Amino acid sequence: MRTNQHLFHIPVMGTGHSIDSPIRVAHLGINSVISVVDDLLCEKIRRHYCKKFDLPYKNIPRSAADGRAERITAYLNTVREIVRHKFDELKQQPFFASSEKDRYFQLLPFDNPIKKRYDALNALADPEERQRLADQLTEAMTPGSIDVNIMAKVDALRNDNANTPMSPEFSDASAALRGFANSNLSSGLVLSAGFNPRLYSYLSEFQDFYREKSGAIKKKIILKVSDFRSALIQGKFLAKKGLEVAEFRIESGLNCGGHAFASDGHLLPVLLEEFREKRQMLTDTFRPLVQKFYESRGWDYPELDEEELQPAITVQGGIGISGEMERLLDEYELDGTGWGSPFLLVPEATCVDEETTKLLEKSGEEDLYLSGVSPLGVPFNNIRGTGSQVHTRRRIEKGKPGSKCPKGFLVSNTEFTENPICTASSEYQLLKIDQIRNSELPDEEKEEETEKVLEKTCLCENLGTGALIRLGELKPTYGRQAICPGPNIAWFSRSYPLEEMVDHIYGRIKPLVPEERPHMFAKELSMYVDYLESLAEQSEEDAAENRKLQKIRKNLEKGMEKCLEIASSLPRRDENLDSLRETVQRERQRLDRIFGVVAAGA
Repeated sequence: MRTNQHLFHIPVMGTGHSIDSPIRVAHLGINSVISVVDDLLCEKIRRHYCKKFDLPYKNIPRSAADGRAERITAYLNTVREIVRHKFDELKQQPFFASSEKDRYFQLLPFDNPIKKRYDALNALADPEERQRLADQLTEAMTPGSIDVNIMAKVDALRNDNANTPMSPEFSDASAALRGFANSNLSSGLVLSAGFNPRLYSYLSEFQDFYREKSGAIKKKIILKVSDFRSALIQGKFLAKKGLEVAEFRIESGLNCGGHAFASDGHLLPVLLEEFREKRQMLTDTFRPLVQKFYESRGWDYPELDEEELQPAITVQGGIGISGEMERLLDEYELDGTGWGSPFLLVPEATCVDEETTKLLEKSGEEDLYLSGVSPLGVPFNNIRGTGSQVHTRRRIEKGKPGSKCPKGFLVSNTEFTENPICTASSEYQLLKIDQIRNSELPDEEKEEETEKVLEKTCLCENLGTGALIRLGELKPTYGRQAICPGPNIAWFSRSYPLEEMVDHIYGRIKPLVPEERPHMFAKELSMYVDYLESLAEQSEEDAAENRKLQKIRKNLEKGMEKCLEIASSLPRRDENLDSLRETVQRERQRLDRIFGVVAAGA
């Protein structure tokens, strides 16, 4: 079941790096995902593009009663208008004139039906037949989807201008949802970062998430999930409200960009196999619940074939070569893949400033690490030497740690205050450091705990800075750029034209990565053993903690067996299966050492 013209999509990357990706690539048929966590950034980007495309612009002030939702709606409508304009212009262009229209078809995978018909068009001699096929191809063209991401649990409750608590529909996630729901888009809403029942219930207030009489759904629900159980639980919750999940987007817990939500050692080969084997269960479970809801409302549920009822299943996280994608699509019967970090080095597709691009180009594996910089308290994929890291250190050296917290999207801590504050804020860090200094901890532990506090940085502001610099809305000297690539970026060493990256994805050129790049499953395994080792080092020799460690080990060992099965199979194009076999052998020995230490400590 093909979910778009391509076999890949560009996932959300930070608040700013994919914020204008649809404007860049949707007219070429490529799906991408915008973050709307930062509505204030959306407003600045809207102003920029309204000026560039000569569209009317009126500022929506921070004081507006429903400003967050209004800013998001206005930005998404602007993006849609620009994409429609670019796509309509493209469709009017002639074939075989080295135009953007030809580029659209040339980028498509070989097995795409309209790609095959495009290739056949040039061989036709009869003018009438040629024109008829050309018209059919033009009609069959579709733009890439302008999908929107909401982090479900980044959901701060707000006060109004009189500092009175507002009702729940004005929480950050609910307002973002309303902004998307009120937009003119017909696209997907990607819900990530956990299950938020209040937000999911709020979806039911917007008719666009339900089927029309034709069977179409104007706004589709896409759930980013970590395992099958999570997909089943969340899907059932929505189905009872008549809401259908159009796509489950599986992401590696650690081998990804941005926040890393580690599982209990469940590796992708195991997860994907379970989704393949139990896929029909999703449809069989959700369909009667949805139909029952429609009946309770007196609505007619349209007659649809099995394929239309079945949710798509895609995967993302660490994919770096065509053979890996081929295995994912064929062996696990997936409908598509997400390629994120490599596109950070494709200026035509993402919004990254020049200084940060150079940093990514020269980065090696040793420069990429799971950090503690996020105020959410979740490990965050990071790269050493960013403008954000430099700025944070300079403030510490000046005795002014932390941020002024200009946006407050990640406020959650009430350790010292009645109202939540952000752990990256100056207010929190000064209070926390003072508490540590006055504690009875040994000096060495005081230093370690202080460093953990100071590591937190303002992601709300800094993740959007690079985009504003790239677009000329901030001077490069402003700095402070944060970026969150996955470890995969270490194997891509320069900037790439869009065609070159897409040809790499489809295996149409010599690979852009060296032969020694480890298989995506090998890298994920190594990262999970690193994660387990870190947990073991921090454990307090507690029975419950030891049970958790043993559970992770058991799941990893199950995953390693699957990895060995894959390593024994025929390799796909340029697939490094030797690295998978070698990694399993190495990490098994590491597990034995880790648990030897744990046993000795017990």
